[in-house]
Amino acid sequence: MTTFSSFYGPFDSGWPWASPLPGAHLVALGFDVTLFGELTADCQTSGHHGIDLPSRLHGAVAKRRAEFIAGRLCARSALRRLDGRDATPGMNDDRSPSWPEDCVGAITHNDGWAAALVAHRQAYQGLGLDAERLLGTEEARRLARRVLTPREATCLKRLDPSSVGLMVSSAFSLKESLFKALYPVVGRMFHFQSAELVAWHGIGTVRLRLLEDLGSGWAAGREVDGEVCLHEGRLLSLIALPAPGLEHNECTNCDARA
Repeated sequence: MTTFSSFYGPFDSGWPWASPLPGAHLVALGFDVTLFGELTADCQTSGHHGIDLPSRLHGAVAKRRAEFIAGRLCARSALRRLDGRDATPGMNDDRSPSWPEDCVGAITHNDGWAAALVAHRQAYQGLGLDAERLLGTEEARRLARRVLTPREATCLKRLDPSSVGLMVSSAFSLKESLFKALYPVVGRMFHFQSAELVAWHGIGTVRLRLLEDLGSGWAAGREVDGEVCLHEGRLLSLIALPAPGLEHNECTNCDARA
């Protein structure tokens, strides 16, 4: 008999990027959509370990329901590691996670893997986390037309073909993480062309620059740091926005401006 506990694997709190993020907690787990699909319909909608599916997901495919549950399991575990609280973020009307008022966080999932990153709002005004599969060269070139700015596209043309997939995958993922971190702050939609990589040096720290005024102090030209790593066959990106008053004004990657 398939039970809910067989649908997901153990929690993993390892930090995959080179530098830890002070005060933040990451929790990940693997899950099996096939096993989740074998659960009864009643079990899939009535809740799992205290996590209820939003009504808008009751008719969703098993994959989407499984992703929601796995991501919330990670989020709840991360919040417990943060300060011992027992809380699970629900879903806002815009489908974003509804975090506790004094916390910020982000959730991601990709091909049977989910993760959540959380921290206190007094330390960060926003967090962005995204997981993507690494694109092949030709697929990356097709996606580049939608994701890259003209300046990024020029940079792409100069790369060795072996680096094309990594660069486009990273640009896509970093801009997804930027959106997750900034959207709750500025309260408005923005798209891939609203920001660009200042320079591309591969895995590690990457700097992004806004190309559009988003409001709430986030004007065109403002820059933020992101992190990219490869972890268990996936590309993971991270963006953390320090709380007002905690930002550093010096560029930590000044050579990237050249």
